[in-house]
Amino acid sequence: MPPLHVLLATYNGARYLPEQLDSLVSQREAAWSLLWRDDGSTDGTPALLEAFARRTGRAAEAVTPPGRAGAMGSFMRLLAAAPEGGHYAFCDQDDVWLPGKLARAQAALAEMPEARPALYCSRQQLVDAALRPTGLSPLPRRPLGFRNALVQNVVTGCTLVLNDAARRLVLAAPPPPPGTMHDWWCYLLVSGAGGAMRFDPEPGLLYRQHGANAVGTQPSLLRRGLAAFTRGPERFLAVFSGHLERLRPAAPLLTAEARETLALVAPLLTLPRRERLRRLRRAGLYRQGAAEDAVLRVWLLMPPGMAAPASLPGISPPGGAGSR
Repeated sequence: MPPLHVLLATYNGARYLPEQLDSLVSQREAAWSLLWRDDGSTDGTPALLEAFARRTGRAAEAVTPPGRAGAMGSFMRLLAAAPEGGHYAFCDQDDVWLPGKLARAQAALAEMPEARPALYCSRQQLVDAALRPTGLSPLPRRPLGFRNALVQNVVTGCTLVLNDAARRLVLAAPPPPPGTMHDWWCYLLVSGAGGAMRFDPEPGLLYRQHGANAVGTQPSLLRRGLAAFTRGPERFLAVFSGHLERLRPAAPLLTAEARETLALVAPLLTLPRRERLRRLRRAGLYRQGAAEDAVLRVWLLMPPGMAAPASLPGISPPGGAGSR
């Protein structure tokens, strides 16, 4: 198997980090090395990481530009700092990985051509702060693809593993816009470039929901749709517009089909409602559940003045690297 680089972003994670590091040591049939970036922790996180490096001999601090970067920025800097060649697994500070997580990811990626960008992700066992099970993350009902990625992220970063071709693709593209996350940006680029994607229905980790997550999840597609409706359209439309803006200069990296879809939806929020409806039908954008799809249609067909998020700044998730 190619070398496996685990990319860990941390920020004030001393409370849960030891369990995550122990679960990394417990990985079976996976020859991993750990590269970490701390985002300015004021608790014992750096000391824990340094002790782990001395104990295992398989971990090192990444050499990255100084200063706070947030979760997305930290993971993107880690991806750039990682050695060339191999597989790249993103790691949050507050989960617990199941013993076969990395081996399953590498086995799936090994079935895909090395020269083609490839992405692996999986379901999660949802747990509370004390690791008590609360349910499973929902399975996708529809295929992963660019038309889904434009309006929804189904790739949870703590399960995401890229091959080297996908890493090169992501680093060749413009940086992700403010307000999004590294996992969504990877999903957009790999799907848009015609890459291979594998969603593993078997949970690979205990996904801790502890109240300080910058991004959480819901155990069903219906509840996810209701949660989206409750949040309102502003954040989604700001991120949607930011993605479209950054994808335009990345067009040479995308397939002809993805470029055609991008051209259809790029001006969407500025068009009359009838033209928006026509373009939406042609573009075939979709979310995974019926409730989520209904919310999407309402938001994208609102009157132009209500839908346009031009006055909204990029909305960064709360907390630093490692929180969701």
